Amino acid sequence: MASEISPKADVSPKAKIGDGCKIYPFAYIEDDVVIGDNCIIYPYVSILNGTRMGNGNKIHQGTVIAALPQDFEFRGEPSECVLGDNNIIHENVVINRATHTGGQTVIGNKNFLMEGVHISHDTKIEDFCVFGYGTKIAGDCEIGRNAIFSTSVIENAGTRVGEAAMLQAGTTFSKDVPPYVIIGGHPLKYGGVNSTLGRIMGADEKILKHIANAYRLVFHGQTSVFDASLQIVQQVPDGPQIRKIVEFLRSTKAGIVTKMS
Repeated sequence: MASEISPKADVSPKAKIGDGCKIYPFAYIEDDVVIGDNCIIYPYVSILNGTRMGNGNKIHQGTVIAALPQDFEFRGEPSECVLGDNNIIHENVVINRATHTGGQTVIGNKNFLMEGVHISHDTKIEDFCVFGYGTKIAGDCEIGRNAIFSTSVIENAGTRVGEAAMLQAGTTFSKDVPPYVIIGGHPLKYGGVNSTLGRIMGADEKILKHIANAYRLVFHGQTSVFDASLQIVQQVPDGPQIRKIVEFLRSTKAGIVTKMS
């Protein structure tokens, strides 16, 4: 099915537009852009050079995709902003492309970005994540699948969020957030295991108990993060979620929120 492109939209003839797309009046699309099939681009959306967009995405008014990176190291080189399939991106969202040649900012599949979200350069986001109103993600961050960010969360540069973690409204953090946990408050506090999402992902009560026991060693034990990971291996029954927790803890560079390294 041919795409429906408004004559009032400013679409470069060099841009590659898939089948079945609808592009509304006053959308702006630059030369070096690839858009997949069945995407909807609402009025006043800007899709800039370096965008590589999959299928079924819905981009609402005022959003900017592949904006120039707000990074002092940026020298104008070409880079990319990659979106997967079936993402919903609401009004006034800004997603920056990567800083250096060959770099990518990546948004996976079926993510939901609410109004005013900002995703900075070189950040990598997996699938099924939710970003609440006004949430800001700094550069070079990594976010696992099914993560949930409530309203006005600020993630500082170079940090990671594990899968199925939940950040409560107003949370600001500069260290890594492990998988399956709830974090929030001022000062930051560990709020337990995100058991609701854990069940959705197939974790039964026994697995959730094992996860809770693992994090009891991390957040309530009087030991380092690495030593806590050793205790988890020794004391908590093995399983894919436990292995993911241990791997995350051992690979942290920024440290773990609320926990001394």
